Formats: sequence, structure tokens, C-alpha cells
Amino acid sequence: MSAPSQTRSLALPAGLLIACAVGCAILAMGLRQSFGLFLAPMTAENGWTASGFALAIALQVLLNGVSQPLTGQLADRFGGRKVIIGGALLYATGILGMAFSAGLPLFTFFAGVVMGVAVSAAGMPTIIASLTRMLPEEKRGRAVGLGTAGSSAGQFLIVPLAGLGIAGFGWQWALVAMALAALLMIPLAMPLNDRPATPAANAAAADNETARAALSRAFRDPSFWCLFFGFFVCGVHVSFLTVHLPGFVHSCGLPLYVGAGAISLIGLFNIAGSLISGELTQKWKRRELLVGIYAARGVLMTAFLLMEKTTTSVMIFAALMGILWLSTVPPTVALCARNWGTRWLATIFGLVFLGHQIGGFTGAFLGGLVFDRTGSYDLMWVFGILAAAFAAIVHLPVRDGPRPALAAA
Repeated sequence: MSAPSQTRSLALPAGLLIACAVGCAILAMGLRQSFGLFLAPMTAENGWTASGFALAIALQVLLNGVSQPLTGQLADRFGGRKVIIGGALLYATGILGMAFSAGLPLFTFFAGVVMGVAVSAAGMPTIIASLTRMLPEEKRGRAVGLGTAGSSAGQFLIVPLAGLGIAGFGWQWALVAMALAALLMIPLAMPLNDRPATPAANAAAADNETARAALSRAFRDPSFWCLFFGFFVCGVHVSFLTVHLPGFVHSCGLPLYVGAGAISLIGLFNIAGSLISGELTQKWKRRELLVGIYAARGVLMTAFLLMEKTTTSVMIFAALMGILWLSTVPPTVALCARNWGTRWLATIFGLVFLGHQIGGFTGAFLGGLVFDRTGSYDLMWVFGILAAAFAAIVHLPVRDGPRPALAAA
């Protein structure tokens, strides 16, 4: 007998569910990645400092990680559709607040606090968890890969449009247009109705498990902490390179556009990397896939640190790193679902994602601190290489088989 949530999800074609989830991911990530474009025009017109603007965005990243388990809990209890719709409304509210903020404190509230919660509610973890819950296991890896690729596609589809909007209509009206675009997530979220039905009397024990019991079981499981600290390393890598790669490239004597092009190339190749990872997640052991991804990152970063920095070498590094960029997401989500079920998946994956965001904060801050103290990024590259080795090793004990049977309630 099929689980109630699976029975309801089969009423809609898998292709429609995946397309709507990818559309939500494109909008959510694309709008979020556009905020950096507004630093120069907003600080110049309002007389704000660049560090004040950056602090608001950093606060957004941190609150995104802290609030992710809470929005995940809401999604598990009331369904991803309601949470994503609420997140879309917060997106629109936060962006409009940014557009019409009279001072930096109010801007920090909207850009940092409101948007931090909005990104959690309508962000990739909530979307992917809802999609995973509604699909049979044999389709989940591919779907998560497509959803992750959609996040990068948003960077290419929306960020350039935001730049054109700023150039053509000014930063304030560009933000208004982005707020209206955020509302498009509402119709796209409508098919993602994954609210679990009341479990039947003869349902599996996992379907009857409470949130507290599920979290307690996960926290006692070494596999959870292996995934948590592995995702922490992923956050360190992603944030360090996003924030500091252009500066590192420029410090090596290359033009600024080379660093900007490298970031764009990472996003482009991440689309392919996410799709490949999604396919491999359905065919390989997820544990070995994660070990291979982190080990490959370490080898690639070591080679890049030692080689001569030219435009060609930077672009090759960016393309290869792009393939490994968010390819960790599909196997990590699959392992969460395999080990602790899908009933509380958004909550548990949200807690694992918190590790990623803590790592992101660490990578951005530590990279700047190392450069300020030493005048070079070399020590940070060494830290990233050692962290990659740690992540490869820490995934070796992760359980990647059928989860232990739960005792009957």
C-alpha cells in the first residue's frame, strides 16, 4: 500500500512538479544573487558605506541558515506550498522595503532580517524537500539535480536583467520590478502540495514519528554529523570563492573582468555539474560520490594554487570548480531521505543546511581576515585544501543503505 503523501503526489505528472520547482528555484536564487549589483548605486546615492551595505547582506546569509530549520519544520507540518507562498510574499515585502528604506538601519532590517527569513521559506532546501517528498525514490536524484541547476540558471537569467533594469530605469525601480517578479513564485508553488496526510493505522512507523523523535534519532546518528560538517566545508568553499576569487585574481595581476568572468563561468558549469550529480545520485552510492567530489575539490584547489595564474588557467579552474560547485546537494539530500525518511525531511535537511551557511559565513569572514593580516590569500587556500580532505574523510562512515527499522509506536 502506498504512503498517503505518495498517493496524492502521483495525481500530478512528475514533469509538472519538477518544472514548477525549478521555476521557483530560478526566481529565488536569481533575485537573491542580484543584490550585489545594487551596492555601488545605492551607497553612492544614499551616502552609505560599502561595509554597512555588506553587513546587511551578511546578516541575510546568517539568518537564512539559522531560520532554515524553523521554516523546514513549518513545511513538514503544513506543506511546502504554503511555506513557499509565504516566502514569496516576504521576498516581495523585503525587496520593496529595500527600495524605499530611508536609512541604513531600515535597509538592514529589510535586506537582512526580512530577506533572511524569506530566502529560507522560499529557498532551495524547502523547494527540494517538498519535491523529494512528492516523487518516488528512483526519480528524486534527477529532480534534485534539476532543482539545483535551476538555482544557477537564475543567476544567468535574472542577474543580467537586474543589471539592465538598473541601467535603464534606476536602482529603485529595478528593485520594484524584482519584487513583482518574486510574486511569480506563488503560482509556481501551487502544485507543490506535499502536506502529509494523517497516517493510516497500518502505516510504517516512520510515518507516525513525531518531529522530536525524528530529530532525536538524527542527532544521535553519527551520519547526521558527518553530513553536517561536510556541508560546512562546502559552505566554506562556496562563500570564499564567491566573495574573494575576484580579489585574488586581481592580486595576481589580472584584470578585474577576469575574476568576474570566473564567477559567471562557475555558475554556468554548475548547471551541468548539478545535472550530472543528480543522475549519478540515482546510480552510485551517495557516500562515495560525496567523497569523490570533496577529494576532487582538494586536488583542483592544490593545482590552482601551485600553477601560474593566467586568464586561461583561471577560466579552466572556474569551469572545473563549477562542475563540483553544488554537486554536493543531490547526494546530501538523498542521504537525508534515505537515513531519516521524508516525513521531516525539510527540517532535517534544513539543519544540515545550517552547517553550510555557518561555513559560508566562516569562508567569507576568514578569507578577509587572512588577507588583512598577511596581505595574501595563500593561507586561506591551504585551509580550503585541508578542509576538502577533511570533508572527504568525514563522509566515509556515512550510512548509505536502508535505514534501520523503527520500533512500532
